[in-house]
Amino acid sequence: MINNSFENKDQQSQKPAEPRQPPDPVEKKDRWTSIWMKMVWMGFGEKFLQIGSAMITLILICIVLWFMGKYYLRNRSEQQVQTSETVRETITVADAVLPYYNPSYPRLENKEIHEGIFRFSQNHTDLPAKPRSEVIKYTVMPNDTVIAIAEKYNLSPSTILWGNPYTLSDNPHNLLEGMTINILPVDGVYYEWHDGDGLNGVSDVYGVSPEAIIDYPGNKLSIETIGDFSHPNIPAGTWLIVPGGSREFINWSAPLITRENPAVATIYGPGACEAVMDGPLGSGNFVWPTTETWISGYDYSPESNHRAIDIWGKIGNPVYAADAGVVVYAGWNDWGYGNVVMIDHGNGWQTLYAHLDSYNVQCGYYVFSGDVIGGLGTTGNSSGPHLHYEMRYNGVGQNPHNFYPY
Repeated sequence: MINNSFENKDQQSQKPAEPRQPPDPVEKKDRWTSIWMKMVWMGFGEKFLQIGSAMITLILICIVLWFMGKYYLRNRSEQQVQTSETVRETITVADAVLPYYNPSYPRLENKEIHEGIFRFSQNHTDLPAKPRSEVIKYTVMPNDTVIAIAEKYNLSPSTILWGNPYTLSDNPHNLLEGMTINILPVDGVYYEWHDGDGLNGVSDVYGVSPEAIIDYPGNKLSIETIGDFSHPNIPAGTWLIVPGGSREFINWSAPLITRENPAVATIYGPGACEAVMDGPLGSGNFVWPTTETWISGYDYSPESNHRAIDIWGKIGNPVYAADAGVVVYAGWNDWGYGNVVMIDHGNGWQTLYAHLDSYNVQCGYYVFSGDVIGGLGTTGNSSGPHLHYEMRYNGVGQNPHNFYPY
């Protein structure tokens, strides 16, 4: 009997556990509690709480923004409108008459002023450059060139030369330190009036109308007092600005010197030669004429009447014949070149080497490409050691930069 009771207990303990059932919604107090319990049982409770928290936060933010827009920002706007209306009223009723100026009014260091804006005076005032119509004088400074002076005054290099016909003679190398030159107010020509000149003739030479000369303020002329254009009332010796005028340059360089007629250069100095009937011909290929390649002073510039290049170097540096040919000028040049050697290459080409310190060829010498013909120097109108090198074809100056690969 006892054993049976124990067996019954063992059998009861060995019964499998019944599966857990969800709580019966009927046993809950209301329907919403039942729904919540089901959601918790299915694992959505935590997600629901997160979503609910986010929605509550969003609703609170919207309420705060609505409150600020309805009360705070509206109050600020009303205050600004009231302030603006007050300012307008103040401006409307303000006295438009300026206060009386009292030159003895005290300084402002320790006094508050309400009458208006006070500006302290400045000891220095930069006035804008005024356009001028008169010619001014300029003293040439060290290292000045015609091109540099023209850039300083916003003029063309040709105007610097045409404004000083007697001083520079269209030769930029005649510009020397300490020299005083004319600076025209505009691009053009400076012309000295002579007896017998006519306005029509002068204006035709420089490519302008007579009225351009008369009407220019710097000339101080008047159409009412000028009289007959053929014999105008302009005293001889009067210098006139020809605005926009131009003319041909004076050829200050050596002329076309060929081996057949080198004597044409006799007016340029004692280096002229006699006729040479034969000699080597150039190939048309040119070697660089010295050991240095740095351009110093003037480059090739037809506008400044400098149809050559100035090559920097030390006194005595060798100067080479650029191509084969015959020497048709060797010696001093009276026109500012100093010691000059010129070679005719027999094929339409001539090359010229100026300001030489020395030269070791003579008239009629045969030379070949690369032969040493002299030493670099600074003779003649020269501000420092350099080789003035010209290339001409049938007497017309050529730009040396076009014939060297560098």
